[in-house]
Amino acid sequence: MSYALRTSLLIGPLLLFLGVCYFLPFLGIVGWSVTLPEPGLTQYHSALSDPLVHSVVLRTLRICLAVTLVSVVAAYVIALVWVRGTPIQRLLVELCILIPFWISVLTRAFGWLALLSNRGLINEWLQAIGIISAPLTLVRNEFGVIVGMAHFLIPFAVFPLAAAMRNVDERALLAARGMGARRSRVFWQVFVPMTGPGIIGAALIVFVFALGFFVTPAILGGGRSVMLAELIYLRIFQSPNWGLAAAISVLLMTGVGMFLVALLKSIAPRTDR
Repeated sequence: MSYALRTSLLIGPLLLFLGVCYFLPFLGIVGWSVTLPEPGLTQYHSALSDPLVHSVVLRTLRICLAVTLVSVVAAYVIALVWVRGTPIQRLLVELCILIPFWISVLTRAFGWLALLSNRGLINEWLQAIGIISAPLTLVRNEFGVIVGMAHFLIPFAVFPLAAAMRNVDERALLAARGMGARRSRVFWQVFVPMTGPGIIGAALIVFVFALGFFVTPAILGGGRSVMLAELIYLRIFQSPNWGLAAAISVLLMTGVGMFLVALLKSIAPRTDR
């Protein structure tokens, strides 16, 4: 059996599964976007010209960028301890990374709601020790959404960062130290650039995941920080306009696809040299 045939037999079932479970439903969404309530591109025009959609898109991008920044920075510190810490530190970090995967996103969102609400533990504690006199507004706004989303996505960013850190050539670090560079300079000018692919991969994973978040923004945003996924839900179930919801979904998928293609082309090694 040839190598190409073995590869096709291994990859074929996966491609078939992806096609049946994802591509065919997406074609159905595309069909809705050009047929409901009547055939044409009216819904795409509405999606591209509606000020409400524009504001939701800007809010979604703003929140996703903030979540990506917070998640990647926090994940970098965690991955650094995981890869280069003591055995006890590594064990503790592994537990902190794995335990969140055992808790559903709904449970985490309600947990943050209990912590950040006006009568939550954080506000009550701050008031009890006299730091604040009135509760801080920590939920039903973008801050609460960013906190909840970052908490969920940090573990996903840790793995590509840890993989990149494990691939760092220790000889380069030793060479920099041998030439008189301080530890801080070795870290920022040698170690961090060598983990660049991991940083890009982690940021890509977090940003794409964040674009499709629904449960966490709906609970912690309280309807005041609506993101694209929640807007699509509202257009389907509360103010029925399936054609507009489908058009927004297609535009979102297209935008994400174009973003991924552009990013991969920009970071791919040039093969013509």
